[in-house]
Amino acid sequence: MLICSDDPCQACRSRPRAAHCTRVSDGQPTSSAPLDLPVIDVSLARRLIAGQFPHWSHLPITAVEFNGWDNRTFRLGSELSIRLPTGDWYAQQVDKEQQWLAVLAPQLPLPIPIPVAKGEPHSGFPYPWSVYRWLDGELASKARIADLPGFATTLAGFLNALGRVDATGGPSPGQHNFYRGGPLATYEDETLRAIDALGNEVPVEAVKRVWDDAMTTSWDREPVWFHGDVATGNLLVRDARLAAVLDFGSSGVGDPACDTVIAWTFLSGTSRARFRAALDVDPGTWSRGRGWALWKALISLVGHLERQAPDAALARRDIDQILTDYAQDR
Repeated sequence: MLICSDDPCQACRSRPRAAHCTRVSDGQPTSSAPLDLPVIDVSLARRLIAGQFPHWSHLPITAVEFNGWDNRTFRLGSELSIRLPTGDWYAQQVDKEQQWLAVLAPQLPLPIPIPVAKGEPHSGFPYPWSVYRWLDGELASKARIADLPGFATTLAGFLNALGRVDATGGPSPGQHNFYRGGPLATYEDETLRAIDALGNEVPVEAVKRVWDDAMTTSWDREPVWFHGDVATGNLLVRDARLAAVLDFGSSGVGDPACDTVIAWTFLSGTSRARFRAALDVDPGTWSRGRGWALWKALISLVGHLERQAPDAALARRDIDQILTDYAQDR
């Protein structure tokens, strides 16, 4: 099963997917998807394939069980998948993936999506899109992983290998990946607003200490490749082991701190310790990673509380994990 789990900004979470805003850069929001964007469904996918790749038009098309926010994914036959961006910022990722995934793939220890064709706007769909090789596996979850510390070590090895790939000419942080790999300060205003909005919902002073600690560090070396969205929805397991890494839409070259976020959102205890020990990161990068995880958990908690959503418990759990890890580092 090919699964994607891209995440919207806080403001987007309460909006229809066909009309959400993008995240904000320098205080200037930009519209991400036109209001007249056609429904992205199997019917549209079939029209796009028939119109541009008729040699595949006989293949069945089905929606994947779990879809993402930034893109819609459909299975094409048994060996291919179709990936359609839902907005203009996400559409910027198409050319990047078309150019770089084939370069990265042979240098990595686990399979990643390989583009086999690029589609153009057609049938009222305004964006470029891609056809990829299908990757078999199931969404990563603790119930599906036999050895979580081993899983963490394998993931760290993959990220280390990615960071060793020659970054020359690679995509710098920008709109295409929501500035992942750039300075953590990009999201400082949003983080501080979230802290103020949450008030007594979080231990404010402890949260601020973690954030301030992260903000005292910076990436002062040459940029390296990073994935940008290392989350369970982008990790496939097979035979109870990590089998593939998906969705390089947020990838780029820069500061790899954002790739440590899974240490607090999924790993804990021994598995987190094994991940950190195996990963090629210094204490400052680990601290900035905590900052990235904290930003995400705080803005998510604000959104969940506004909607009285049960997922607020998950955001609180992540914040607690982040604060505990910081305290243990002192």
